[in-house]
Amino acid sequence: MLRNNDCGSSKLPSVAVIGAGIAGLWQAYTLAYRGYPVHLIDRAKNPFGKAASSFAGAMLAPFCERETAPHIVQDLGLRSLDIWRATFPGVISNGTLVVAHPGDRSELIRFSRLTEGHRTLSADELAKMEPDLARRFHTGLFYAEEGHVDPAAAASFLLSAIRRLGARVSFGHDASDDNADHVIDCRGMGASQDVSALRGVRGERLIIQNPLISLKRPIRFLHPRSPLYVVPWDMGTYMIGATVIESDEQGPVTLRSALDLLATAYALHPAFGDARIVGIDAGVRPAFPDNVPRIMACGRRIVVNGLYRHGFLLAPVLAELVADYLAGHAVLSPVITEE
Repeated sequence: MLRNNDCGSSKLPSVAVIGAGIAGLWQAYTLAYRGYPVHLIDRAKNPFGKAASSFAGAMLAPFCERETAPHIVQDLGLRSLDIWRATFPGVISNGTLVVAHPGDRSELIRFSRLTEGHRTLSADELAKMEPDLARRFHTGLFYAEEGHVDPAAAASFLLSAIRRLGARVSFGHDASDDNADHVIDCRGMGASQDVSALRGVRGERLIIQNPLISLKRPIRFLHPRSPLYVVPWDMGTYMIGATVIESDEQGPVTLRSALDLLATAYALHPAFGDARIVGIDAGVRPAFPDNVPRIMACGRRIVVNGLYRHGFLLAPVLAELVADYLAGHAVLSPVITEE
């Protein structure tokens, strides 16, 4: 991205960004980088405390998401991946590996037909890539261009960058008294009373530790009953997730979901049976009926919402689209609507 501190001869308008989840962080960062006076506001007293993105696996996987998402998500995701790599030095670009047990090979074939950007691995190639999975899987799909980030590290980086760029940041603050020229609403489910089509999709996860297992990239394990993904973090820590529950109910993980996640993780590798569970929690992600995000402009207010399970993947490109829109550039995107 190029920094733009000048918009003709006039001063750039002020912008209030409401909500400091991953969508709001990218909006604030992108606009501050382009020279806008930005005020980032969140009702939570602590950074990332209540945002749905704090529960994310933070996989940057535009090709794999094509399994269930429309093509626009892949197209936008590829642009976002470029922005992530140009901005955040902590992007881990080891690709994504998709595997299934030999008896579930049909699941792997189905996944390959629905997605692009992969090559099929032999057993030897798979063993070389992920030695701890050697002899457990005969083949796999490798998406070399994909990556992932540590969600907490990425959010902290963006927040620090926003402050360095001179933006105001207010936690534990009500945005109703802000009189900025433009207001960008990134409240996620917090905006559900104002955005009628928004629905909640609950996602549940486990955080486990086992230094005896070494995985270098996100693994998507295709299982006919309970598919899951495993994302490696530092120090032998792994995030395990899978659930997509049509519910806006907040609260702890259900026993059934926990058992499904644990059983499928054990099926991926029995050594997960010796792992320590260090976290088990759930968050509610905002989504529209088609699971595609929206940028809705109405006067001075712009709503950015409905990122579904693609928050980390799509937040950078949505911020770029909003910044271009405010700058008066022609923006041709099906995710932008004006009222």
